[in-house]
Amino acid sequence: MKTDCFGGQHTSSSSEAIAAFEEAVTAVAAHKPLGDSLTRALEHDPDFCSAIALKGIGTILLAKSPDIAAAKKIAGDARACLKRLHNGTPSERVLVEALELGVAGRMQSAANLVEDHLIQHPRDFLAVKLAHAMRFMSGQPERMLATTATVLPAWSEEVGGYGFLLGCHAFGLEECGHYREAESTGRKGVSIEPADAWGLHAVSHVMEMNHRTDEGAQWLEASRPLWPKCNNFGFHLAWHLSLFRLEQGDHSGVLKLFDREISPAPSNDFRDMANAASALWRLEQEGVDVGDRWEMLREVAINQRNDATYVFGALHFLMALVGSGDHSAALELVDELNASAKRRRGDQSAVAAKVGVELARIIVATRQPTVGVRCDDLARVAQRMQIIGGSHAQRDVFLRTLLLAAADAGDRQQVDLINQLRAKQRCSDHFTDLVERRLSTRNAADINHELSNIASSTMFH
Repeated sequence: MKTDCFGGQHTSSSSEAIAAFEEAVTAVAAHKPLGDSLTRALEHDPDFCSAIALKGIGTILLAKSPDIAAAKKIAGDARACLKRLHNGTPSERVLVEALELGVAGRMQSAANLVEDHLIQHPRDFLAVKLAHAMRFMSGQPERMLATTATVLPAWSEEVGGYGFLLGCHAFGLEECGHYREAESTGRKGVSIEPADAWGLHAVSHVMEMNHRTDEGAQWLEASRPLWPKCNNFGFHLAWHLSLFRLEQGDHSGVLKLFDREISPAPSNDFRDMANAASALWRLEQEGVDVGDRWEMLREVAINQRNDATYVFGALHFLMALVGSGDHSAALELVDELNASAKRRRGDQSAVAAKVGVELARIIVATRQPTVGVRCDDLARVAQRMQIIGGSHAQRDVFLRTLLLAAADAGDRQQVDLINQLRAKQRCSDHFTDLVERRLSTRNAADINHELSNIASSTMFH
């Protein structure tokens, strides 16, 4: 058994395979492409079990039906490899077993398994990073933070991956509202490991939540040299910059970012769609004409209208269909979410049942008022929304949608309830004022209508 520089244990005796796998783990940590590294690891040792399993887990995290089917085949290969290795090492076993649970749609169980492994092996960095990703996609920031807090005492700056670990810890702190500690931890992590895009991004989250708009824009602008070295996470960093530009009122700057760095080409990766669709949706919420940009997203989203594998992703594909005016395809996707909720199979069926279907109907109703939505459901949907996964910053587009729906209905109580939830995550921003103006306009219109009715009725007495 050999241990790599990130604390992973391998049955392989090939130093070349282990070195290539270390490169793959570095790529995972730094959000860089890792396929070549895994390929080289398996070329040097076809039975490098961790490489097979990591490939499968990475495929699951793409969160589409064809990816799950592909991952199922990889899981079979990984299990056969583990058998040839006489059950392998603890690191190899936990990766294979987590992969199998993920294929079955049980991501939270997979995360539980990995976290149990970390109790005995707290320096297995890849296990930490994968548990972190699974909890992120499951909307469980408290578990993200608990995991990094549990393993950190076993680490020091001399341990491989320490800077990256601090980046994960910083993000968990931020999502749990510990902003000061999150920023200091994130900055320390980036100083130790300058390639840590996740830690850099955690600090930008702090600035977003604290309404430090100019400072956040400067922080991300300074990170631009890192973006091209990332995989599609570079698009996500550009999206974060667009949030600051939007708050600054720089709508043309946001559109330029969209065209050049957020969505420069069509992509069916749900993470890319989340960046692109939410950017356009936010702009339109503020009255900005986005031109024909929805059409490129529609061309991708229409092919995902029968896939509710991951509710968070499906909701963003739905936004693209609604934004582009494809009402028929949008309703097909709502039906698919509803079918998933009724199947009661895996974590995502429960998410669809608890919040996904209702939120999807509200999104459709923003452009199709004939779709029935009860106004008193809006705050309840907001209260349940975290389970769809993603971050507070990403889910804010949905909170904004609920707020505008409540304001357009003239429902002060629902607006206040949703605003209270939003205020727990972030400082007041210009959108808060926009909602108030919308609500005031609606209420004024109602008063004028009532006065008109009174005047009309008194004319005949």
